[in-house]
Amino acid sequence: MASSPPTTNGTTTPDGHAHHHHRGRRLRHFFMPDGKKVHIALSPEEAESLRQRLTVISPDEPFDLVINGSPEHLHALRTAHSHHEQRREALKRTHGQTYNEFEHVREQLETLGDELHMLTDHAVSLDASFSKYGYSAHLRTYDDTSGTASSRSSISGQSHDDHEKRDWAAERRNGRIMKLYKKPVVRQYFHRGLLWRGSGLAEVASFELFVDLLFVGILAINGDHAADDTTGEELLRFCITFIMSWKIWSDLALIISWFETDDVIQRVSVLFIMACLLGLTTNMLNAFQGTYTQLVAFYLAARLFMGSYCLILARVIPMVRGMMIVQATIVVIPAALWIASTHVEMPIRLALIWIAIYLDLCAALSAIFIIRGARYFGKKVEAWMDRVFEFIPAINIEHKVERTNAFVTLVFGYAVVAIIYQNSASHWGVTAFYGKAVLGLVQTFCFNWIYFELDGDDLFAHAIRRSVFSSMIWNTAHIPFIMAFTLGGAALSKLVVATDCPNANLEALTESYMQKSELEIPIGLRWFYCGGLGIALCFMGIISLSHVHKESGGARLRKAYRLANRFCVCIIILCLPTAHRLNSLQLVSIVTGLLIWVLLLELWGASCPDESFFGEKVQCRYTAKLKLSKKDLHSAAKTGDTICVKDLSDKGEKGLYELS
Repeated sequence: MASSPPTTNGTTTPDGHAHHHHRGRRLRHFFMPDGKKVHIALSPEEAESLRQRLTVISPDEPFDLVINGSPEHLHALRTAHSHHEQRREALKRTHGQTYNEFEHVREQLETLGDELHMLTDHAVSLDASFSKYGYSAHLRTYDDTSGTASSRSSISGQSHDDHEKRDWAAERRNGRIMKLYKKPVVRQYFHRGLLWRGSGLAEVASFELFVDLLFVGILAINGDHAADDTTGEELLRFCITFIMSWKIWSDLALIISWFETDDVIQRVSVLFIMACLLGLTTNMLNAFQGTYTQLVAFYLAARLFMGSYCLILARVIPMVRGMMIVQATIVVIPAALWIASTHVEMPIRLALIWIAIYLDLCAALSAIFIIRGARYFGKKVEAWMDRVFEFIPAINIEHKVERTNAFVTLVFGYAVVAIIYQNSASHWGVTAFYGKAVLGLVQTFCFNWIYFELDGDDLFAHAIRRSVFSSMIWNTAHIPFIMAFTLGGAALSKLVVATDCPNANLEALTESYMQKSELEIPIGLRWFYCGGLGIALCFMGIISLSHVHKESGGARLRKAYRLANRFCVCIIILCLPTAHRLNSLQLVSIVTGLLIWVLLLELWGASCPDESFFGEKVQCRYTAKLKLSKKDLHSAAKTGDTICVKDLSDKGEKGLYELS
């Protein structure tokens, strides 16, 4: 990543020389009016080690040591600040016009430096994004002209200057008014190979989380019904209705990620989409027994509403008109197939359904490939596409990942809730029901640990930022992953209350759970459970494969070998239903053991051989060959400055120093 330009807000040493540090970095030391140097420690432990080091390096130089945020720290800052303000006023009185001209030049340099930083390197708001999702040389930020966001109002917070200028009393008096209608603003877009995005944060709105609450009910109803009737027809119904509800959710999340409106009309539109999703849910269980037409009607109402909204956006925002017309078109074409499917019988209906689902899921991806490959259609077509699709709206990686993580959390939460049962009043003690429920809890915990902490953290490049192809894999793989895990979690809820194993008396359950309990596990339930978890684990590996993780050369086991182990475990889980002699407790225990094995191997393989799994963090030593003189090294240690390795190529003599 390119380093920040030299925009400074430094302090001044007693000899008059400026000591600069980059904007946004913590001030680690400054000088008092009497010339004494004040060092700042971030913690008491650091203060003690810093005191010992300073005593050894400069025993004859007086210094003060304060802890960051302490009263002593604040008092020293106020004293130094007051001293420099008095010096500034004295200089202004003494030099007059020269001082004013110097201040004007300094302000212009800071303004131009900030703008240069925005356009050439990267704004401060991108630093956290780069560190979490990977670096991109094609990403730029722009300031919001409305004043709601700026380069300084970013992930790292506002600058000191902005904080001083804000009238907090006025902000307390002025309320926030939500407008009935506000012209939408493109949050981020592609333009001539660069991704431009607002410098402000794209936070998840509360109404988006409210939509997720509705999906909790959809997961419960759809999953529980599939587990009650483990047949091929029920699996087909589950897949179709789940994909339909997922498509509505993903379209809504996409539009919200593309455009910022924050008005009443947007809230009403979201409410209408939720009403359509609710209508789809009320007709999904009997879709093949008479409610299919109503199911399609609610689905198309939501989809066509989104298509109409895209046409309105094409009219209101001309810069993305081409892409909005494409979005509306790819809604209309499969809608015709959905309508046609209501007028034919099975199995022709299934052919129309799956063609329509394919177009709903993949038409947008195909459109992107066509736009990117315009040069293969001739120069005239390429010139036309470059003009029409000069600006293409893009998703915000933080918003997309957070929304997807929230949805995955709901699915994991459903699996946890599904295993809960109730004991009857006449029985007490630990039963096989409880053991299976605990094992099911361990399974979900392992999935959660692997997905969020092992596969989702420590990324060198997130799939969305890595390439278009990996982004498509990441998006597409989440559908079968979530669908399969929901099916496996629903089947697990039936296995927990099954009475085919020792210490699983039917009388130990309350009446409602007695009705759910089965003496023999149907073969379909075995396939739903093992197939669901096995496929979910497989696609979770594909999602991990789409990322580029940070890996040191000293890792115990490379990522490729860890994923190979994961895929082998998937095959074993998928083959378990063929072992008909396994009862429910044995089946759940084996799957749990396999998932624990995957988790432990991931933890062990990703670690460094020199690291210890026990005790405190040990002090590491690093040996490096630097073209750096001993004098420069001690000088840097005294001042606390950071040595830039890139600047050492022409300096000093070769030496070997051991740095702790």
